[in-house]
Parts: sequence; structure tokens; C-alpha cells
Amino acid sequence: MGGKSMMDMSVLMLLLGVTVVTEAMSHDYGDALTKSILFFEGQRSGKLPSNQRMNWRKDSALRDGSDIGMDMVGGYYDAGDNVKFHFPMAFTTTLLAWSIVEFGESMGSDLEHALDALRWGTDYFLKATRRPGMVVAQVGDPISDHTCWERPEDMDTLRTTYVVNQTHPGSEVSAEIAAALAASSIAFKDKDKRYSSVLLQRASQVFDFANNYQGSYNESIGQGACPFYCDINGYHDELIWGAAWLSKATQDPKYWDYVVKNMATLGGSIFEFGWDSKQSGINIFVSPIYFDPQKVMNSSGSSFVTNADSFVCSLLPESPTKSVTYSPGGLMFKPGGCNLQHATALSFLLIVYSRYLQVANRSVHCGSVVTTPSRLVEVAKTQVDYILGSNPLGMSYMVGYGPKFPQRIHHRGSSLPSMSAFHAHIGCHDGNSYLVTKMPNRNVLVGAIVGGPDNNDQFLDSRLNASQSEPTTYINAPLVGALAFFKGGK
Repeated sequence: MGGKSMMDMSVLMLLLGVTVVTEAMSHDYGDALTKSILFFEGQRSGKLPSNQRMNWRKDSALRDGSDIGMDMVGGYYDAGDNVKFHFPMAFTTTLLAWSIVEFGESMGSDLEHALDALRWGTDYFLKATRRPGMVVAQVGDPISDHTCWERPEDMDTLRTTYVVNQTHPGSEVSAEIAAALAASSIAFKDKDKRYSSVLLQRASQVFDFANNYQGSYNESIGQGACPFYCDINGYHDELIWGAAWLSKATQDPKYWDYVVKNMATLGGSIFEFGWDSKQSGINIFVSPIYFDPQKVMNSSGSSFVTNADSFVCSLLPESPTKSVTYSPGGLMFKPGGCNLQHATALSFLLIVYSRYLQVANRSVHCGSVVTTPSRLVEVAKTQVDYILGSNPLGMSYMVGYGPKFPQRIHHRGSSLPSMSAFHAHIGCHDGNSYLVTKMPNRNVLVGAIVGGPDNNDQFLDSRLNASQSEPTTYINAPLVGALAFFKGGK
């Protein structure tokens, strides 16, 4: 933006009660993109490949799945613990795939690393869905795991395998895995047609299982899911989300019919998007189909576009129907902890929708406020820039990016000495001193985005402050797409 438009924007934000960080700060989006993808190597479980770049991590959890006679080695640890929660892992995989589908052409040499990160997830989900009539929903007892502060390479906690099946269903986790596999089939289509075909065929099978045997994994795997990743929003949004991705990947009209029929009766908020709630993502994702004026006349189709527009209006600082709040420094907030998961996911949707609107030559009307596609990009950019350091503390919330970033993140592997530095086994409680020390983490988890500051732009850099200092895969995944977009100079 030029100087005048920046000044106008500053005035607008001040009038809206949002303090503007006046010191101009430019960001290297390419560097941030590289690091945001590298982060996933630090979250890998299983036998690490020869091209592993995050080399302080070593092999871990090599017997996963053995309690049920399955090979469940691989996948990702979701955050700073050592559990493989498949529901958020699948959402992470879907968003990585969507980032590649939308913005892969802007990733340059990082595209191959992004595809490697994606394949690490999809290879694992092919294992989790290998047996007909069942899906592996999680590996690792979270209660046992959370009692300990130990490296993944040392784990001696319970590695229970949790399964959903025809009598104990889990439609949300199964349908999200179907969405992840279908989205990934599109991402790999031009790179590896055979693998893409395998992913798509499995996605269809897993979706049928999720739909034919409906029920929540909350009840089926009990303490494995709750209270850690309880599905509060219900599983019907994941079924529609899975069908939407299968519709795009297969062009089979039965999936689109499923989306239209079931979206009409779907409850929940149209303003949410994250590992638990897919409503906003569905509306944004399918909206281009209805940008044809003749199709918008169809009432069911119009609702997708109307809801997508309403979602935008819920985020814009100047909108009369804004439902989020903004910190004095300009970070959007939604209730609950780990706030940057909202900032990254919602910014990603704004950027994606801006592209769709631009192609259709459309704008969004928020009451009397007319919003152009470029305005959506501006709002998303303020969030990305805030995360990278354009904030009152001058703090980058991406580990390893910029001169000032969190040093004491809530992450077991990062905080404890690496296997290379300390070969001996560190038991369950032997690592507690590394949890409570005020010393910086021993290993830099490059690219990790932490939970972020509070709504007054304050941040306590402490491992004991998990809601602010813990990174997660689903914070990073949508940011990969956003950073690729800005790296491309859009």
C-alpha cells in the first residue's frame, strides 16, 4: 500500500479503537514460509527419514499400534506433548493440502518440503484407515502422557491405540480424515498421479464409513478424546466438509448433492473455523460455484455466498456486524485459549475468499460498508504481520523468526536436551526440572507458532503458561498458505 492509503487505514483503525503499531516493519515472508514448513519436521513421530532437517529430533514411538496388531508408526504429535490426536492432525493435513492447492505456485523451492510434510500425514492416515469398517482415531493415552515431561524418543507412557468402528463410531474424526485424503489427492494430482488416486479412493471409502455409521468419537473413545479434543460442535459439519472435498476431487454429483442437502439443516455458528468447527470453511470453499448469477438465484446456493459474506463481515474492524474483538495492537480475538489458531485460520479464509471474489468481480456488503477483495487481504496481512513481530512488544510469535521470539515454549522435545547431547534415558518425572526452569529451551523448534499474547498484547514467555506458549500443528497449517500468498507479492 502507498503512504496515503496507510495513513487512511491508521486513522480508520484509531477511530475504531484499535491502537496501531506505528513503527513500520517489513517482513521476509519467504523466510517465514520456509520456517513454518520446517516446524512440521519437529513434530514428526516414527522413523525419521534421511533428509530430516530438524536434526535434534530422533526416531520415536516405533511400536505404535502394536497393542492391536497394526503398524501405526508415523504421523504427527499435535503440540507440545507426545500424543497423536487424529482429529486435529487430520484438520492440519486438510489445511496443509488446501494451502498447497491454492498457493503452491508461490512456494518456490518450499513446495517440495510442503508436499513432504503433507505426505507424512497422508501416509499415516492410509495406515489408520487400512482395515475396512474401522478407523484408528488416536494413539497415546493423554492422561498418562500429560503426567510426564519427557522426550518423545524416551516415551514410556501408555501408547494406547483408540479405534472407532461400526458399533463405536467416530464420524467427526473419520470424515475429517476423508477430507484430508481428498484434499491431498488434489495437491498431489500433478506430482504423483498414482499416489493421488490411492488417496482419493481411500477418502471415498472412509467417508462412506463415517456417513453410514454415524456417531461421535466423544462417546466411543471416551477419555482419549475428552477433555483434550472433545468435539463440541457435532460431527455433521465434518461430514459435509468431507463431501465438499470429495465433490471437488471427484466431480461426482452425489457428493455435491450431499453438501447441499445437509448444509440446509446444519446448526452451529457460521463464523467458526478450526479443528472442531468447519462451517466457515465450507461456505468459503464452495462459494465459487455460486458466483454465477444464474446459480445464485437458487436459494440453497445463495445461502453459501450469503454465509461467506457474513463471515467476512464478522471479522472486519469497520463492519457493523463484527463479532470478533481486537487487541489494542490489532490482533483479532475469539474466546478461549491458544488464540493464534483463530488468527491464522481466519486470515487464511479471508485470503482465499478474496481470490474467489476477485475472479468473480464481487465485493462484500457489510451494512453500508462496501468491502473489496483487497480489503480482505489487508486485514489478513495485519494479522500475519502481527504474528511476525509488528506488535506492541516487537515479539515474533514464530520461533526462530526475527530477533525476538519466545524462548521457553511449552514443548517437551524442545525443552529437554536432545538425544545427541544427552544419550541416557530421561524418565517420566526426571524432566520436570526442564519444565520449570527459567532457562531457554535447549532446542529451537524453528517455525513453531505459539498460542500467542492475551487481548492486551501481553505475553508471558513461560512453559507453565501453556495457553500462550504451546505451539500446535493446526496453528501453522493455514499460515503456510497465507505466507505463500504474501511471498508471491500478492
